[in-house]
Amino acid sequence: MTVVTRFAPSPTGRLHVGNIRTALHNALFALKNGGRFLLRIDDTDLERSKEEFVEAIVDDLGWLGLKPDAMVRQSERFDLYEREFERLSEAGRVYPCYETPEELDLRRKVLLGRGLPPVYERKPEGSPVPDGVAPHWRFRLDHQAGIEFDDLIRGHHKFDPTLISDPVIRRADGSWLYLLPSVIDDIDLGVTHIVRGEDHVSNSAVQLQMFDALGAEHPHFAHEALLVAAEGKLSKRLGSTGVDALKEAGIEPMALLSLLARLGTSQPVEARAHLGELAEGFDFATFGRAPAHFDLTEVEQLNGKLLHHLDYADVRDRLPEAIGEAEWLVLRGNLAHLDEAAEWIPVLHCLIAPPEVVPDDKGLIEEAARLAETVDWSADPWHALTDALKESTGRKGRALFRPLRLALTARESGPEMGPLLKLIGKERALERLTAAAG
Repeated sequence: MTVVTRFAPSPTGRLHVGNIRTALHNALFALKNGGRFLLRIDDTDLERSKEEFVEAIVDDLGWLGLKPDAMVRQSERFDLYEREFERLSEAGRVYPCYETPEELDLRRKVLLGRGLPPVYERKPEGSPVPDGVAPHWRFRLDHQAGIEFDDLIRGHHKFDPTLISDPVIRRADGSWLYLLPSVIDDIDLGVTHIVRGEDHVSNSAVQLQMFDALGAEHPHFAHEALLVAAEGKLSKRLGSTGVDALKEAGIEPMALLSLLARLGTSQPVEARAHLGELAEGFDFATFGRAPAHFDLTEVEQLNGKLLHHLDYADVRDRLPEAIGEAEWLVLRGNLAHLDEAAEWIPVLHCLIAPPEVVPDDKGLIEEAARLAETVDWSADPWHALTDALKESTGRKGRALFRPLRLALTARESGPEMGPLLKLIGKERALERLTAAAG
């Protein structure tokens, strides 16, 4: 069996970390098993679906590195849905209903008031049909067939179909609701594993009977616990966790994906540079059923850890020309965000304004300028210079290193000075020490 997964967003808004996580898990499971990852745009709601959101979804997945093997749009598959609907109608598995929403709501309240489950009550065959009223359509559940399935995360599920309302699959205006088109697509596209949030468990129960009614094999299901944040359940309204905000904050895609791949599992969260590394350890058996808490602070921490180990080849196309491999290897361990690398170009390659040196340190800097002329710059000039200064001035530790770093870089902190000083070079180092000494 070739594993086929799908991510099926509705283009009614931008992606947020909750559905990015769903897309990631579908992609990782397909990648691990040598399968295919599909993008299905669920745009049956033509009024609410916007092309700008379709483009944004594709762009966001591209930025994340989650590129699907194929993409389909439900709005281009209406003929297929119509054919399958007719087939179900001929088999007696769909039927028209004429109640108004107000009537249905009133009946639910009556049933609840009697202590009964608010399940839709089918009308007897031959019931009168109101004139001039277009029907909505329901799928007829088989009350004699139990519904059971083994979820890859949540274990065994069992449902009594008599306690479930026949689901509405088509509105009175002919437009489609989610349930039936999704099943038809999954059959047509050969989807083998449906990975989505736990809020779809009841949908899966009724969809299993739709698979049966259409003569198709059941896919495997994995229903994940939802992500939660301080604000509660994540939604498209949480713009602070959207891709644009993450880009603006300088977050590396793999920092976010490294967290989302392991959040809610028993596995440790570690910064990984490539999807293949995340796919290797991906296993639904490690997922728990408790809500997974998303914290952007964790992404920030992973971002720094990821940058500290990225090879130059991984970032070369996104760095300024002045930052080559040698510069990157020196700077990366001191960066929290990639764009901070550009801030070090003046320190490495340009004239910088001399820092203000306190009077007590003037003598040290003057001595450093004198000794810098004599050390071997082809080997390890930093340690040669500091060793000479310790001997000639008696200074050591912070009293030695801090004013010297300040004079050479105009900064009080930064990358390790040994390799940094070699990149600065003898000529610039002498100019800066002389200028700082005043």
